[in-house]
Amino acid sequence: MNVQLHKKTFNELSVDELYELLRVRSEVFVVEQNCVCQDIDNDDQKAIHLWITVNDRVVALARVFPAGIHLKEISIGRVITTVRGKGYGKQIMLFAIDTAVKEFNATRIEIEAQEYAKGFYEKVGFKQSSDTFLLDGIDHIKMTWTK
Repeated sequence: MNVQLHKKTFNELSVDELYELLRVRSEVFVVEQNCVCQDIDNDDQKAIHLWITVNDRVVALARVFPAGIHLKEISIGRVITTVRGKGYGKQIMLFAIDTAVKEFNATRIEIEAQEYAKGFYEKVGFKQSSDTFLLDGIDHIKMTWTK
C-alpha cells in the first residue's frame, strides 16, 4: 500500500490534481451530504491544499488558510475523508495543524465544523467556541485549536 501526503499552493497544483480535489469535494459535500452549496468559493487560490493518497486514490483532503482569508483567524476547511475508519481524517487534520504552524506560525486555528463531527475535532485538540449556526443548510459550530 502506497500512502502519500501532498501539500501544494493553488499555483503549484496540476490541472489533474485540481480537478481530482474538486471532484472529491463535490462527491462528498454536494452529492453524499445532499448539500446545495457553492463549493468553488474563490478561496482555493489563497489556500494551501493538503491531501492523502493511497495507491494514487485521494482518501482525505483539507485546505489551510492564513488569517483573514476564510475566517478571522488562521483556519482549516473542506476537511474530507473518502475512506472512513482507517485514521485518514485524523492524519489529514494533524497534517493541516502542522502546516498552519509551520507556514503561518499559528498559535490559534479556527474551523467551522459540522456539528455532528465535534467529537472528531476534539480528538485533535479543537474546542467548541460558538453556538450552533446554520451554514449551507447544515448545523455547524466554530471550534478553536490553541497551541
